[in-house]
Amino acid sequence: MRTTTSNLFCFMISTIFCPLLSVLAAPAAAIDPDTQVHIPWDWSGIIGTGQSLAVGEQGQPVLSRTQPHHNLRLSSGHRPWPIDPNDTNLILVPLVEPIGRPSTNYPSSWPDNIAGETPHSSMANQITALVRATSGRDFVSVHSEVGENGQCMIYLKKNAEHVGVNGRSFEAAMIEAKAITRLARAAGKTYGVGAIIVTHGECDAGNRNYEGDLYQLWSDYNNDLQAVTGQKQKVQMIVSQQNSCNDYSASTLAQWKVGVDYPAVIVCSGPKYQYPSAEGVHLTANGYRQLGEKYGQVYYERVILGKDWRPLEPTSLERKGAVITVHFNVPVPPLVWDTRFAEPHQSITAWQNGKGFEVSTASGEKATITSVTIAGDAVVITCASDPGPDARVGYAMTGGKSRMAAPFEGTYRWGLLRDSDPFVGAATTLAQPNYCVAFELPVP
Repeated sequence: MRTTTSNLFCFMISTIFCPLLSVLAAPAAAIDPDTQVHIPWDWSGIIGTGQSLAVGEQGQPVLSRTQPHHNLRLSSGHRPWPIDPNDTNLILVPLVEPIGRPSTNYPSSWPDNIAGETPHSSMANQITALVRATSGRDFVSVHSEVGENGQCMIYLKKNAEHVGVNGRSFEAAMIEAKAITRLARAAGKTYGVGAIIVTHGECDAGNRNYEGDLYQLWSDYNNDLQAVTGQKQKVQMIVSQQNSCNDYSASTLAQWKVGVDYPAVIVCSGPKYQYPSAEGVHLTANGYRQLGEKYGQVYYERVILGKDWRPLEPTSLERKGAVITVHFNVPVPPLVWDTRFAEPHQSITAWQNGKGFEVSTASGEKATITSVTIAGDAVVITCASDPGPDARVGYAMTGGKSRMAAPFEGTYRWGLLRDSDPFVGAATTLAQPNYCVAFELPVP
């Protein structure tokens, strides 16, 4: 009884007094009551899945220890797997980090799967801050994280084989969704799931079928969640690229391409090479918060405002002899070269002047890039000689021996192209321009 009373008191403090203070502190001039926001439920669910970066590996110490709004998570207490979603001891508590029970072993899985700061708290608080600042309305999200550290897609998908503790992820998401649906009804609230965030891909770096796997994962989540919550709205999938594993990663390309091929329901939020890393693969706690802020911005644009937000990505390209021009979707012009990072590809002589761009001939030989320049919404790549028909242009796809310079060390693949988005994260107060996705395309 003592624990229950304490949780209730903390919940009241977090959900009544903190939001009141944040509303009073918000600049009234920023609120536009005519902003058309789409908020179909009292509580909007967001489910995270993936591997180590999804569960906050190396994200210690956690930073998001207070909940400034009304955002929530499910607490499973100390109950062991399997957990009954109808267990009356399951309760909703303010969303803070760690979002769930700590992982005590490797491998691990829900409900004991969290390693540190995840993107969830910063994502939730970012969405609420944006909704409040532009419309004056509140936004409450309920977050779940069912990722399994180090595990490939075969353990995240529906009907995954159980090997030891792994293979629970999809089932765990449904347990949480059923429990939250029940608790929402008991509280007189409506509930539906707005998005799945996928922070994954390192394990599947060599998986050539990864795009199909991602779409199947979206389809299964969408169908099963609609059956659980009764919602008609399709679930949005937001995927970020992995940029740290393998010299060439099929999953990285698929994480961008799946949003191109299924634009209504899946979107790539962009790469992660711009975020500070703990040790070369995983992010720092603040890096996870920045990722969460970007997820929050994308959710706000696509799900709340209903806009067709796209990342900084190529849309077309053309070749005239030795000159290749790549046109881009630029979320917020103009395009610029980032000056914080070390020059990429310094161990690959042919591409040392490419600022992340790569050109290969039809036979796979690296074509020497002499210069790259920005021209409006395009980047003009000049090669030492005509790469010929069936050449390929890539960006941040091929690894080198040297990594990004400190303090941004943490990837073998990165580039310098970004837009001029003025967006600043609510938690970190750091600028969050959009960095170009890693890609590879054939040249006409």
